[in-house]
Amino acid sequence: MADAGLERVVRAEDVAHMGFTEVVRHTPYIYAQYRKLVASIQCARPDVAILIDFPEVNFRLAKHLRRLGVPVLWFVSPQLWAWKRGRLRLVRKFVDRMMVIFPFEAAFYRARGVSAEFVGHPLAALPLPAISREQYAVAHLYANPNNQQSSSHLHRPWIALLPGSRWNEVSANLPIMLEAAALLGPGYDFLIPVASTLGTGKVSDLVFKEILPRIKWPTSSITLVPDAREALLHARAAVVASGTATVQALTIGTPFVVVYRVSALTFALAKWMIRYPAEIPAERDADGNLPVAMVNLIAGKRIVPELLNRRFTATNLVAALRPLLDETPARAQMIAALAEARAKLLPAPAQTGQPADPIRRVSDAVVALLGPTASAAP
Repeated sequence: MADAGLERVVRAEDVAHMGFTEVVRHTPYIYAQYRKLVASIQCARPDVAILIDFPEVNFRLAKHLRRLGVPVLWFVSPQLWAWKRGRLRLVRKFVDRMMVIFPFEAAFYRARGVSAEFVGHPLAALPLPAISREQYAVAHLYANPNNQQSSSHLHRPWIALLPGSRWNEVSANLPIMLEAAALLGPGYDFLIPVASTLGTGKVSDLVFKEILPRIKWPTSSITLVPDAREALLHARAAVVASGTATVQALTIGTPFVVVYRVSALTFALAKWMIRYPAEIPAERDADGNLPVAMVNLIAGKRIVPELLNRRFTATNLVAALRPLLDETPARAQMIAALAEARAKLLPAPAQTGQPADPIRRVSDAVVALLGPTASAAP
């Protein structure tokens, strides 16, 4: 949106934190940025507001916007179907249209009196990356000064490690990922996509100066790369931190394992609070945990392994990953299940006049909310 010319009053990545204890530590700064944003809205008096995800901030913004008489469209639903369902009353009171990206969300909202439309997931509408494996190897693996014996990279299996897009996620998840990579032994190359919210130098220091010196690392190479979708496309399998990256892996179709680690208190509170409605069939695992990976919620069953907190160990990760690296029934079954779940991420063939692109659908809804203002614009 910034590239399209919109002014960034507050940077979302500066105030986004996962977990209860993690948010508490950053509350003073978050609140100061929030007051800055409210002041800018009161000054600008927009014709329409598009709220995207981020419920802790956007519910409060919606209240201010309603007081100003600004129509509110919410794109990417807060996960009220998982917890804090009492906030539905706020949605009914302050939100004009809820545009949802997962198939079960529209039924959930409509059954509870909210105007909602399933527009599809934007990632599902993207074409697969066009870069070939050979081109990718030349651009990244062969060009990496840390790699040796580069002529063999093209013929070895690649494994993508996606530790998250926030620094606290990366620092918690990546060490265990690399410990598991070391246990796999030689014969693999590892790709670590670095999110745009992180600095490549900072991640490189974590990998090569902090983690690798304290583990017994085989001859396998590690390459930091800029694009997660390209890495997933050419990876034999992946390890993915729970979050949007799991949907990226789903849309690409790469077999993967979901991992995540938060503080013990955050995990205990989340386990206590999460409750899914009838629209989401979900079974608890042996430890009593409900599935949290979006791919499993979309599928309505566990199609990818989830290793969370105490289950997220290097040994467990290797055990979950190995069956996905060879031509096993487990790999074939997961690939088929991912394809089936991926098909659910876009609405059925659109009705006449309905665009298939999720972003276009949202744009059309915004124009409809603007009404005469939009039709009078040049």
